[in-house]
Amino acid sequence: MRVAIISDMHGNDYAFERVEADIKLQSVDQIVCLGDAIQGGPQPASVVQRLRRLDCPVVMGNADAWMLSGVETADEGIPPERKKKMEEIRGWSLSQLTEDDREFISAFQATVTIKLDGGPDLLCFHGSPASFDDVILPAAPEEEFQKLLGAYSSNILTGGHTHAQQIRRLGKHFFFNPGSVGFAYSHFQPDGNFKADSWAEYAILTSQNGQVSLEFRRVPFDGEGLIRIYRESGRPFAEEAIAQYQRQPL
Repeated sequence: MRVAIISDMHGNDYAFERVEADIKLQSVDQIVCLGDAIQGGPQPASVVQRLRRLDCPVVMGNADAWMLSGVETADEGIPPERKKKMEEIRGWSLSQLTEDDREFISAFQATVTIKLDGGPDLLCFHGSPASFDDVILPAAPEEEFQKLLGAYSSNILTGGHTHAQQIRRLGKHFFFNPGSVGFAYSHFQPDGNFKADSWAEYAILTSQNGQVSLEFRRVPFDGEGLIRIYRESGRPFAEEAIAQYQRQPL
């Protein structure tokens, strides 16, 4: 059995389309989405339409839930000016969606369990099985890692949220993050010069006859194409997002 795990499209259907095309070449049996699919980018409605066509299980991400409710469930230390901009982008995102779209998003699940062939289950979530706000970075101390995931170690675990591809042993099995389809970036960047990557990330888990393998995939896209979409979208503060994809000439 081959499962494609996607996460964190953040309203970037331009990248999502390329990942879907790559998945079609990989002979997968199942797709699952780990959430944060809609809010943030220039194409929220297009992402919803693609998820509908894929008809795959989708986990509720913190950004998806916040977009629907406007209720902040975690204190991330965001400055008031930035929060005001985020609220304006949220309002614009909601304006792009139909009532049916919102109902579709509200049906996203807290966790999803995928039955694998001849092995443990795959437990899918956004932050952790307990909360979509929990953060599991590659450098998380082992004590913190065990506190968040140790009780679920009878499964193979997969979560998103941090936009950081990683794999980490957990008991007899492991936890992995497939990375971000729509907003990949390095966590190690100088202050004031944040740049996003012009590629989309996802993973494929294969389970067969008790053997398990994991493949991280990276699908490039044209950053200039995404910039054009931002400029034509009407999304508030598009120029700030565009700057993240603009490269200095060599």
